[in-house]
Amino acid sequence: MSAAEAAADGDERAVLVGAIAEDYQAYLRHFRCAAADRLARQGVSMAHLHVLWLLLEHGELSMSRLAELLDVSLSNATGLIDRMEERSLVERARVPDDRRLVLVRPTAHGLEAVQEMEAFKRDLFESVLGRLDTDQLNRLRQTIRDLATVVDEAPGGCGPAPTT
Repeated sequence: MSAAEAAADGDERAVLVGAIAEDYQAYLRHFRCAAADRLARQGVSMAHLHVLWLLLEHGELSMSRLAELLDVSLSNATGLIDRMEERSLVERARVPDDRRLVLVRPTAHGLEAVQEMEAFKRDLFESVLGRLDTDQLNRLRQTIRDLATVVDEAPGGCGPAPTT
């Protein structure tokens, strides 16, 4: 393959990667929109859901660490947690050895909200997948496995990609 052909192939590849990323983002926006509407009717904002996801990923967190992960000031995080606590989505707990340290953890109601959202997304995704034929489903499954392998090898992130 000549240098010109390799460059053209690289350009075509870059265009394809960009198109796939754009299509995927559009698909995710559709899911987020449907999920946000459903959550709003239950009094749960996307910010609340984000906090709950962080707590599920990291376990109970101090207010300062939570503010850091959210990239907001401590006072903004405190206001958010106040509202979530009013809705029984999270609870605060003082550490017995250091009463100044306050940890935030999800309540049973907060966990239920996340589980319901995950079930909603799964149902919506399965509905979409149900429209594909068996060959398309097999190709998609292999592609997702290939992506998981690449994600596992990538620096940063939240650890290994889930496997089935």
